Amino acid sequence: MSGSGSRGALRRLRGAYRRTRLGTRLALGIGVLSLVVFAVVGTALTTYMKDYLERQLGEQMKLVQVTQSKDAQAHGTVQRRPYYGWFTAVYDVKGRTAVLRKPADVPADTAELTAAAQALPDGGDAHLLRTAHIAGEGTYKLRACEVDPGVVLVTAAPMQDMQATVRQLITVQVVTFALALLGLVVLGRTVLRRGLKPFSDMAHTARGITSHNLTGSAGLEVRAGGGRGGPEVEELRTAFNTMLEHIDDALAVRTEAEQRLRRFVADASHELRTPLMSVRGYADLFQYAAANEPEEREKHLARLRAEAARMGVLLDDLLLLARLDAAEVETPLRLEDADLAELAREAADAFRAGRGEHALSVTAGPDPVRLRLDPLRIRQVLDNLLTNAAMHTPAGTKVCLEVSATGTGRPGRVGTAVVRVSDSGPGIPAADQERVFDRFYRVDKARSRDRGGSGLGLAVARSLVRAHGGTIEMTSRPGSTAFTIRLPLPPALP
Repeated sequence: MSGSGSRGALRRLRGAYRRTRLGTRLALGIGVLSLVVFAVVGTALTTYMKDYLERQLGEQMKLVQVTQSKDAQAHGTVQRRPYYGWFTAVYDVKGRTAVLRKPADVPADTAELTAAAQALPDGGDAHLLRTAHIAGEGTYKLRACEVDPGVVLVTAAPMQDMQATVRQLITVQVVTFALALLGLVVLGRTVLRRGLKPFSDMAHTARGITSHNLTGSAGLEVRAGGGRGGPEVEELRTAFNTMLEHIDDALAVRTEAEQRLRRFVADASHELRTPLMSVRGYADLFQYAAANEPEEREKHLARLRAEAARMGVLLDDLLLLARLDAAEVETPLRLEDADLAELAREAADAFRAGRGEHALSVTAGPDPVRLRLDPLRIRQVLDNLLTNAAMHTPAGTKVCLEVSATGTGRPGRVGTAVVRVSDSGPGIPAADQERVFDRFYRVDKARSRDRGGSGLGLAVARSLVRAHGGTIEMTSRPGSTAFTIRLPLPPALP
């Protein structure tokens, strides 16, 4: 039972230690380490001091016995006591028998002194030094030396003063080390708490993040501030803030993507609902005409087909945009070597055939502008830009199509193919210029879908140009609107 109880207490102590804050645990660790250091230092100091005092006492007894030996040689015994509490005896030693000479200044129990005299080895300069406990007197240091052959002098010096000095030293050490340990733990805990304050601030910031509602949030504007701490703390704070910035950017991108997705779904639903309603209405009219007015049937059927075709074009554009958005998984382009100038001339011919009310001029150099591209998709981009210029400008407006190449002719250098579609129409309002490439966005909100399109033409054009590694830009002012496409040319051969 006692063993299980001690194990339970040990587990509770471990649990309490694990729940203790890091600063307190470090302070306790420093305290334990300091206690070990203090114990080692105190033990070494006490041992050294005790050995030193014993050596000093031994030297003192040696000097005293020089004088006492002369006294014993002259009078047979020692007449004078050297110090208070010391004992002196002279023995006649024969073999292992020691006989005390009288008079002698000895304690009541002389057994230890006699044993020291008997244990002295034979020899002129031999001496014996030992510690013994004399009954009724205490602990003494005994020193025995030979005065004359067969005559041994034994001197006993009390060790109470030396032991008291050692005990006092131990007491001073214990008190001093205890106070130092207490001050070290308390001060160390304070210093550690101040040093760990930046970590607490970062933990508080992290708790603030967990309590922050990230649903529908466009950003996470919390950072670990403060300039306290060393280089390691600053590195951790920088890494922590960098991580928060990445999270903030990811949240912003996610929020923007969700908002664009919602707008896209809403706009797509709105755009598809109109042709679907038209298809349903024309289907009902076709059914009615088939039963009651057969001569109207073909007209309703033609309108039904037109609405279905328009819905098909819209769905094709949506599918193309979705595939372009997923270009990392599935590239919807079929690249081949083609002449961009020739594609521009074909698009111009098609425009003149369908938009005769607009004057179109084409500017292209005599040399072909060859690069790897998808001819059908680039032709779609050019058709969208030309159609957009015709639909948003009045009849008779001049439209220009220019094709050129820059940065060519130098071996190893990558050039740029430039296509510019411009018109001299009324221009695009400044408030609408930043959104002309958004999906389902129309500058003229009042324009019907039959004339104004679905609002996907420019979005499709920008996505296709980006899929080719190029850029498309728009500049507009009253009397001039231009769309500029830049596509990279392959490097010239040396």
